[in-house]
Amino acid sequence: MAFKDNENNDPEIHQNDEVIHLTELDEEGLEQFKEALARSDHNKLEEIYEQYQPIDFAQEMEDFEDEEIAQTCALLDDEELGEILEQADEKLQNTVIRFIDNGRILKIFKYMQKDNVADFLGDIPIDRRKQIFALMSGGDKRTIHELLGYSEDTAGGIMTTAYIALHENLTVGEAIRKIKQIAPRTEVIETIFILNAARQLIGTADLRDILVADDDTKLTDIMEDDPISVEPGVDQEEVSRIFAKYDLQAMPVINKRGGMLGIITPDDIIDVIYEEHTEDMYAMAGVSKEESIDTSLWESVGMRLPWLIVNLLTAYLAAFTIRAFENTIEQVVALSAMMTIISGMGGNAGTQTLSIMVRSLALGEMEWKDCWKVLFKEIFLGIINGAVTGLITGVVSYLTYGNYFLGIITLLAMIGNLIVAGIFGFLVPVVLKAFHQDPALGSSVFLTTATDTLGFFIFLGLATLFLPYLK
Repeated sequence: MAFKDNENNDPEIHQNDEVIHLTELDEEGLEQFKEALARSDHNKLEEIYEQYQPIDFAQEMEDFEDEEIAQTCALLDDEELGEILEQADEKLQNTVIRFIDNGRILKIFKYMQKDNVADFLGDIPIDRRKQIFALMSGGDKRTIHELLGYSEDTAGGIMTTAYIALHENLTVGEAIRKIKQIAPRTEVIETIFILNAARQLIGTADLRDILVADDDTKLTDIMEDDPISVEPGVDQEEVSRIFAKYDLQAMPVINKRGGMLGIITPDDIIDVIYEEHTEDMYAMAGVSKEESIDTSLWESVGMRLPWLIVNLLTAYLAAFTIRAFENTIEQVVALSAMMTIISGMGGNAGTQTLSIMVRSLALGEMEWKDCWKVLFKEIFLGIINGAVTGLITGVVSYLTYGNYFLGIITLLAMIGNLIVAGIFGFLVPVVLKAFHQDPALGSSVFLTTATDTLGFFIFLGLATLFLPYLK
């Protein structure tokens, strides 16, 4: 990572009274990079690369032509290409690998964290993966195989094996010498993990505490016992909750015997939070997390159309409800205008409840014993909010159409539909969670069906009962 002076009002990070200036790759920088590529000017390319962040180049290279990617691979050194590959998406990684041989890939891997190497190998064609594995050393091969054995959305799938673990009997002086040897090859050095003779995790020591302690102090005397840890099969969403709850710098991953397997770092957790947030946002709207603006037309059709068909089928429930009350609507045309307001308000209120519930379930804030309390709260919210908005809508409908009973019906229907919205905004994600599904999965589709269908039914049903007074 490179830093430069802030000549163009670039973003600033203040840290301990120092100002670090971050420069984002702009169009001018990208144009200079491409011109250097075209001239095969290695020195200029190096100069430009050092001014910006690897993630910027990884994102821009997604739009490069194959010839430009091949030229970039040829001119950048192994470390720089490794930095870009760690940030690249699957498509770019598969393109890059076409232009570099297996021998160079192994050299590039030396500059990448093993968990990123495992992710990279997991996404490339299997025949190429086998070729690369055949060239790897035994220790690296075992580590990568182990990482590839875990699902990508579990603690094992996001952990790294680049950490410092020391024996409990070491003194601080011995530990510092070990740390100096190991630190260049590790991702986290702020937290040192302490193991017993069976290589089981028994504690952690902060690097600051080690540096200020006397050289002859035992690590066991300054370590913290019983560190918070997870097993490799724990879902990444649960890992992120634990990480945030206890404000950890690194979370160890252990097996059932307490043996140390790896650690999870803050940057991994940030990626998880970003991914889970995106997935929940997409799921609520019935969109696949795999889709982006770069997804092809037919891939987008395949991802969206099934949910639209589900939505279409559920919409027929509302249509059938309206059809059942056609005679009432024909006699009082004003109902057709008012019922859209009732259903729309129900959808909005339900979305509020739904958003709160999805977030609470995702963060583990609600336990099953709290369900009834939350449900009753949503019902009372529906009564209060429905009464206020229903009163306003009822008065407006009375002033518009001059019918006192239409105002009363509107008030009662609004209360009824906001109660329905609260109940279904609560139930849909809770039921999905109970069946071990994502609480956000298509929630808005099911919610809209409930508020539209039952909203129409309540409003038109009341209108039918009061029909003699509405003519």
